[in-house]
Amino acid sequence: MISFLDDNFSQLNQYIRESEPSLLLLLVDENTHEYCLPTVLANLETTIPFEIIEIEAGEEVKNIATAAQLWEILSEFGTDRNALMINIGGGVITDMGGFVASTYKRGIKFINIPTTLLSMVDASIGGKTGIDHQFYKNIIGTFAMPEKIFAYPKFLQTLPFTELRSGFAEMLKHGLIASAQHWNNLKGIELTPENIEPYVVDSMNIKQQVVEQDFKEQNIRKTLNFGHTIGHAIESLYLQQEAPVPHGEAVAAGMIMEAHLSYSNNLISQDALTEITQAIISIYPNLSIEHFNQDDIYNLMLNDKKNSNGIIKFSIIDNIGHCLYDYEVTKSQIEDALQYYKDAYLP
Repeated sequence: MISFLDDNFSQLNQYIRESEPSLLLLLVDENTHEYCLPTVLANLETTIPFEIIEIEAGEEVKNIATAAQLWEILSEFGTDRNALMINIGGGVITDMGGFVASTYKRGIKFINIPTTLLSMVDASIGGKTGIDHQFYKNIIGTFAMPEKIFAYPKFLQTLPFTELRSGFAEMLKHGLIASAQHWNNLKGIELTPENIEPYVVDSMNIKQQVVEQDFKEQNIRKTLNFGHTIGHAIESLYLQQEAPVPHGEAVAAGMIMEAHLSYSNNLISQDALTEITQAIISIYPNLSIEHFNQDDIYNLMLNDKKNSNGIIKFSIIDNIGHCLYDYEVTKSQIEDALQYYKDAYLP
């Protein structure tokens, strides 16, 4: 499923030769068109016709209007069910490309070439596709596995620091929910592509192993949502204000608050909570939530797709390196966690 590309992209070329698609559809955004697509095209060895489709960059375009535009483009190209979509980009591209591919003519094949750290270690893996709707994150989507994921870690060198930091949050999450050793390897390292690259494969493997056990998110896959229940709510509120924040920054904030939920339920010690909080605030800026109404945050969490019967279900840790899922907490505990986050950045 996951292959690391050499500098000649020989693994990608071999896959295309063996699968013999009728058409290649290369989906990029304006950033990957400039910084990553030239590398892909320079190493692509095929006589199969291909088309390049570019969309704008950013979470704001991950919506039904863009999906409809892409379906129309595929139709204009005369795309048949033997075509192959190649999603070259970050989480928005892999989410959007996977969704469009999995729904066009009831599904065409697609592969992911993640170009951001976030998409390498998280978004490109696991077969979740989706778009946002009415400011709710990924509320429309499908479970559809890519045929392959081709990672090229040298693409990390094209990223601005904020994108590198955003993806690193998911790596920290993998350590907190599944591997204390991974957490210990990551906390405190200087965030550079060279320092992060050796641990990318560990994060990818952690996520892949969880997904293989529970593809449709009935049980253990829910642990991957640690930090996301509150984090997605905050991300959605910023999106409503047309001031989007990087996904990883929202998740980092969510992990602090959901670690506090673990502490308030006597699942982790004060020392563990302090360790997690200090590690995260040393990397991530404060996301001001002072101007958000607590009820708005709570109501967004109520609408999270992981809930049932109107009850918010959290994934929270009971140790560094282990996570529980479907955990119910009280509204007052959530309010305390929000306050804890506000206080964490005070001098």
